[in-house]
Amino acid sequence: MAAPALLLLVPVSTVLILLAVGTPPAVGGSGNLTRWGLPVLRAVQDVAAAGTVGLLVLAAAILPAAPGADPKRLTGLRRDAVRWAGTGAAAWVLSGALGLILTYADVAGVSPLRGGVLAEVWSFVGSDDRGRSLAVSVLLAAVVALGARTATRSTTAGILAAGALVALLPLALAGHAEGARNHGIAVDSLGVHLVAVTVWVGGLGGLALLRRRLDADLVVSVRRYSTLAGWCFLLVAVTGVVNAAVNLDGWGTLGTGYGVLLLGKVVALTVLGWAGRAQRRQLAARMAATAAAGRLFGRLVSAELLVMAVAIGLGVALARTEPATVPVGTPDQQAAEALLGRPMPGPLTPLGWVTQWRLDLLWLLVSLLAAGWYLRAVLRLRRRGDSWGTGRLVSWLAGCATLIWATNAAPGVYANVLFSMHMVQHMTIAMAVPLLLALGAPVTLAVRTLPVRRDGSRGPREWLLLVVHSRLLRLLSQPIVAAVLFVGSLIVFYYSPLFDLALSTHTGHVLMTAHFLLTGYVFVWVICGPDPGPARLPYPLRLVLLMVTFVFHTFFGVTMMGNSQVLARDWFAALPRSWGSSLQTDQFLGGALAWGLGDIPVAVLFGALALAWLRSEDREARRYDRKAERDGGAELAAYNAYLSRLGTGRTPVTTTGTDRVTKTGTVRD
Repeated sequence: MAAPALLLLVPVSTVLILLAVGTPPAVGGSGNLTRWGLPVLRAVQDVAAAGTVGLLVLAAAILPAAPGADPKRLTGLRRDAVRWAGTGAAAWVLSGALGLILTYADVAGVSPLRGGVLAEVWSFVGSDDRGRSLAVSVLLAAVVALGARTATRSTTAGILAAGALVALLPLALAGHAEGARNHGIAVDSLGVHLVAVTVWVGGLGGLALLRRRLDADLVVSVRRYSTLAGWCFLLVAVTGVVNAAVNLDGWGTLGTGYGVLLLGKVVALTVLGWAGRAQRRQLAARMAATAAAGRLFGRLVSAELLVMAVAIGLGVALARTEPATVPVGTPDQQAAEALLGRPMPGPLTPLGWVTQWRLDLLWLLVSLLAAGWYLRAVLRLRRRGDSWGTGRLVSWLAGCATLIWATNAAPGVYANVLFSMHMVQHMTIAMAVPLLLALGAPVTLAVRTLPVRRDGSRGPREWLLLVVHSRLLRLLSQPIVAAVLFVGSLIVFYYSPLFDLALSTHTGHVLMTAHFLLTGYVFVWVICGPDPGPARLPYPLRLVLLMVTFVFHTFFGVTMMGNSQVLARDWFAALPRSWGSSLQTDQFLGGALAWGLGDIPVAVLFGALALAWLRSEDREARRYDRKAERDGGAELAAYNAYLSRLGTGRTPVTTTGTDRVTKTGTVRD
């Protein structure tokens, strides 16, 4: 079964499934064209998106370079994969644009063929979150389509793959997750679910499309894809369970149409995960020993793609079927839930700092995966006899645990309710977490443990090194730039509409968290990070930069305490909060926390900088001693000869231990 057969299988399976469970009737005058055309277009869009993402991922990270070709350039099969991805992206754009029109017709209950509907769709995009999300996805897919048609370098393929994955994320805001009771959890789980499923399905479909031309590279490509597919299956399983828990009101709702479709999708994905892993493990060995590798792989892929077509069809049908949920709580509780996307928390008590928890799936997954990878990498190092500092391990794990606490515990529960707790979360994410993570030296660990690719392709290690040495990171890691981003973004964020956006939208909050986490990490890396990177300032200048930066940081906290204007007043005032202090008092407390909480990370950062400085001096001393042993103290002899020529009458210099000669004399460490 060829991969393009999915273009027919998925829409057909979608229609059959909807006929079996009963598709919702047409709303108002939207008609049968909208009723049936919308799920069919969504099915085509899903297949096109999967093909686009899968082919770009294969070209960027799976397929070996053509023999004798420049690995930095797209040639041969990798170039063709990117071009076909461009065709898939064009189909994605077309189906997404038509789907946007039918979505408006479905929401408004009007015919998509009536006059003036395009103007109404434009207004829908500007005023409705669902329309805006769909339009952004189509626009990003169009950028990918254009880029794929002109790409000539492997780096461009990787950037386009990342762009295509980003284009999937707005779709998570256009489904049931938009109005789910726990909005943030629903959006996160659906977003991760979409990315994982798309890479999984698209990668397999891309291999099926390319298998006849891969020849000897088929075995290694299948093995690399299998590793990626295993991680995708894990994410699909976890997020699928979470999404089901969010959209279903108890076990009794499994008997509804939505519940039946959900069970069918669970069964299909379970079969795919189990069979795919077991069969590909056996197949890889058989493929390496037989010339009929392509036929063996083709038989496996045909069965998997058939099940995948049914699974995607079930997913599209789920999107067209409303889950059985009912509103609960008092009118005030429902109003708060409409704003927060979750129930309103009660008063914060001292015990609540450790007992109040709310799932933030995205950052929980990021933290757990980061901790798991680090532990696995350290164990791999130690199994082969290499050492790794326990302090680095503890620092990294503490950073992951602190990120979980900041996003899932009390700061995450109250960040959108109390300005003071928002500031606690901000200070933790921007200062404490980056410091702990950076001191763990993850780049060094990754470079030492990730496998090296020697066939011209780029695996995780190659992409990591490319990012570390990229021009963009060199710019961002310039000391002044890093400091301005670290402190300047505070002012821009809190004294602009960005703060309101982060409070009122889940996407804004996720972007805020990512921004301050990354800018904090880069700043710590520039000051005292043990990982290699661009050339850095001498240690005395780093100390000056650190002091100046945190003077401005302290000034920000003090200014916040004295600010008589309540930031994001409309948002905080709209929440039906009958407990706690007034908005002005709470903001004063937030400014005090911004001032006070920064002291602990700053003290640790000063200590880390001092320790790095001492270690640098010690390394330099040992380097000089080794050099003196090799050349018999030639540098010292040359210096003494220089003094003799000057006729100063100074006593010749001798060195022992860690004495070092400089142009101005001898320095004892």
